[in-house]
Amino acid sequence: MRSKSLLLVLSASLLLSACSDSDSQDETALEQEVVTKELRGEIRLASLSGDPSLNRSVPEASSPLAVLGMQLFYSQALSGDMDTACVSCHHPKLGGGDNLALSIGVEAADPLLLGPGREHSSAGHDYDGGPTVPRNAPTTFNIALWDRAIFHDGRLESIEGTENMNGEGTNMVSPDSPDRVTPDESAVNLTVMQAMFPVTSSEEMKGHHFQEYDNQEIRQYLVERLRGETGELVTNEWLAAFQLGLQDPDGTAESLITQTNIFTAIGEFERSQVFVNSPWKSFVQGDDDAISLNSKKGALIFFKPQEQGGANCVSCHKGDFFTDEEYHNIAMVQVGRGKGDGESGSNDFGRFKVTQLERDKFAFRTPSLLNITKMGPYGHAGSYHSLEAVVRHHLDVNDAINNYDADANIEQQGVQTQNMMSNTLAALNKLNAERNAGTEGVLQDRALSDEEFDQLISFLHTLTDSCIADADNTQCLAPWIPGDDIADPDGLRLEAVIR
Repeated sequence: MRSKSLLLVLSASLLLSACSDSDSQDETALEQEVVTKELRGEIRLASLSGDPSLNRSVPEASSPLAVLGMQLFYSQALSGDMDTACVSCHHPKLGGGDNLALSIGVEAADPLLLGPGREHSSAGHDYDGGPTVPRNAPTTFNIALWDRAIFHDGRLESIEGTENMNGEGTNMVSPDSPDRVTPDESAVNLTVMQAMFPVTSSEEMKGHHFQEYDNQEIRQYLVERLRGETGELVTNEWLAAFQLGLQDPDGTAESLITQTNIFTAIGEFERSQVFVNSPWKSFVQGDDDAISLNSKKGALIFFKPQEQGGANCVSCHKGDFFTDEEYHNIAMVQVGRGKGDGESGSNDFGRFKVTQLERDKFAFRTPSLLNITKMGPYGHAGSYHSLEAVVRHHLDVNDAINNYDADANIEQQGVQTQNMMSNTLAALNKLNAERNAGTEGVLQDRALSDEEFDQLISFLHTLTDSCIADADNTQCLAPWIPGDDIADPDGLRLEAVIR
């Protein structure tokens, strides 16, 4: 009799448990449906397609011109002392950057070592144990999707900013322009114009033995080097490479190896690096199961204004490219050598250096959030190593700065922090003054619960292209890394060591 009673109790318990599980599944399914519907409403409101590369001209990495660009991109012959290449700071395996807070271009202790562990040689110019380049290296990934400006301060700029053109066919200005309204006549598009400037920087590629050369002179010197006129290259098969890349088998060195062709080829290679195939794109284009429920909730926090329970991230990170291509002072922590600004000379006034307008002081270009999980360290000076830390900075700037710990946030050795706090407080004081004045468009604090914060981070993870989500996915990145089948015209190809 007792065993029969126990059996009835057990059966009832199992039945109740099954009902409970069923109810829970029904509630989860209903929540999924409600959240998904609400998020699709936000997507329609923002007119998103999920793919910012639509209606753009994007070259194939395998095209002859892009392959020539890759050969140039990886060659140390484009640096003054032939110890650095474009790829030194922009390697595909490092997210199109270098995974350092601040870059080390020329005079590296080990020129072939890229990313973490790369250090300035103690025999180098102005050695102080830290990095030599004053700003974080922006990624070359998706560089073809910028329409208004390149670089943190936007000093390479399309006046018209025509959508989907990457500057092509517009009037563009650069440091080579006589002023900010007179176009740079050598400009082809924003990406090509960008490729022209690292070779002019003493810290990045030019080196310190060509100080007397201005921008035009150092570029022309590199042209003459590739033509064989300086006699520096022991191996020189660049003419054949240019003939193949430009599809002109009878062209001469003088007609093919020119500044325009060099930087146009590099630009084509960079523009081919488009990575937009993310889970978010799949969701926007109709796959309800492409992202998790938590990610969907995080997306709502991202898109909704504060009065509706959101964080209003979309006010700056808008559109399919997740940037307004504008400039904002968010008082990002200032470390490194700086750009010669402020009393110490170690501050960086950002956009102000271009416009000389007080409102632009400490303002920097809004970065795209595509592939953001692979774009660290974050900030114009790379002062945050983790995505979580830089997001918390956006949510409460004063708290982030008052509690900032360089040792905890910067993994790179030797980053200069002597004037960090005074430099950063100058930007923070300006931000707080703008808040108090009610200046439109100024970053505002937003308190999120731990659950909401995790949801927001979960959403940001959905913006990463599947090709680069896995750092070991070398097969996917192979089109942008020269193999044995790609000729090495000068024997100076940088064969990277990445720890």
